[in-house]
Amino acid sequence: MNNKLTYLDFNEAVKKSLELIVPTTLTQKIPLLEALNKVIAQDIICIKNLPSFNNSAMDGFAVKFEDAGKKLNIKRVIYAGDKDEKILANLQDNECYKIMTGAQVPNDADTIIPIENCLEVTDKTVLIPKDLKKGSNLRIKGEEQKKGNILLKKGEVIRSSHITLLASQGIVMVEVFKDISIAVLSTGDELKEPWEISSEDEIYNCNSYALISLLKEKGFNATYSGVIPDDLNKSKEFISTLKNYDVVITTGGISMGDADFVAQAFLDNGLEPIFHGVNLKPGRPIMMGKMNKTIVFSLPGNPLTAMVNMHLFAIPALKKLQGSSCFYHDVIKAKNKKEFKTKQGRVNIVLGTCENGIFTVTRDNKYGSGMITVLYESNALLVTSKDTSSISEEQEVGVISFNNKLINKQIDIFN
Repeated sequence: MNNKLTYLDFNEAVKKSLELIVPTTLTQKIPLLEALNKVIAQDIICIKNLPSFNNSAMDGFAVKFEDAGKKLNIKRVIYAGDKDEKILANLQDNECYKIMTGAQVPNDADTIIPIENCLEVTDKTVLIPKDLKKGSNLRIKGEEQKKGNILLKKGEVIRSSHITLLASQGIVMVEVFKDISIAVLSTGDELKEPWEISSEDEIYNCNSYALISLLKEKGFNATYSGVIPDDLNKSKEFISTLKNYDVVITTGGISMGDADFVAQAFLDNGLEPIFHGVNLKPGRPIMMGKMNKTIVFSLPGNPLTAMVNMHLFAIPALKKLQGSSCFYHDVIKAKNKKEFKTKQGRVNIVLGTCENGIFTVTRDNKYGSGMITVLYESNALLVTSKDTSSISEEQEVGVISFNNKLINKQIDIFN
């Protein structure tokens, strides 16, 4: 391993991280109610018109448009669920139907008037207003979706709205891309698990819990696979057991310290790195590559830098690997509340909160990369160009929210 890291340009690193990824082709069919957050594996075609029949959007009266202003006899009442002879089209002159929301509208009526807009309503007659709009409150068969339309596209992530559409088609099983397998590991003999007793000179392993929970928030399942030991031979042996995973994510052990064996251990296991070090603050010593068929993300050991790099690099790449068509960061436009300084010569990642179109930098951008609380205090990040030295008050900025869904096109994220 080189004794000196060469820091790759941030844009180039993002480009390389996505170019490395070949989306999965493995699929499975699963029950509809288990499909939330899964990725659709093939286009889903509309097989039932939406709506499947002409129906009323209101409780009211189904009339012929030309009968505006007339007093009409109520031929019969049509309820939701009525069919056959109850919905036959047989209006005579000066007749209408009383109809309920969702009920099927006979073909001889073309306009629905809400009850509250009608005059002189009795059990037998109704006076229709003169001012009518033809077709109002009438839902036409197939106006929302017609048979043969592409209802949902391959690569879409299934949300509750997707499940609503699928259920409307009578679909109870859906073909999705099989979940990619992800192993999450930490490094460092000083680490203790949260259930163990930690002395003053030891620290609890929060990184793995942070990454696994973040992955779960983004729709992934990950396995906690333990702590890589601070020993080259033991690290090599440990890493050799991870090659059955689609993805391995580690934190720590990839800088230039005497006990930073992780990078070398991966190289000795056949890793082909695409970069090791990015011109980025915080989080320069990030490494990414491929070990046989396994994608490897080695993140910095500090919790803040590990989480920031997960958001910027790993989550988009994992979304692409999972087969999603949306794997680029969306950017929210906001106004910066308070001026703050950034370091020129490299891309800066600045934490803050974005609420109601206002971005407020966290702690005046004065915090250490080893801090944890600042993550809790922030809900967004801002990415500067390497030429930026400050962000002024009231300046319009582009912000990446931690809760934003990814999008299907690349846009400029720099400020």
